[in-house]
Amino acid sequence: MFCVSEAEAAAIRAAYEQGGELSAAIELRRLFPGITDNAKARECARIIAGWTPRLAPVPKAPQRSRKRRS
Repeated sequence: MFCVSEAEAAAIRAAYEQGGELSAAIELRRLFPGITDNAKARECARIIAGWTPRLAPVPKAPQRSRKRRS
């Protein structure tokens, strides 16, 4: 198991779009040297390349405090 940052995912996505699955797998193995199996690297690269960047959360409107009626 490993965690992928947005920057790493973007680099893998760019490699996939420019050079295909093998390029993305090589980029993944460059970023994560612990992944030694090419088949697993290609599988992970395909999955990561399919991700879309997360959208920024919509800011919530401030809540007004309600006044009590007597």
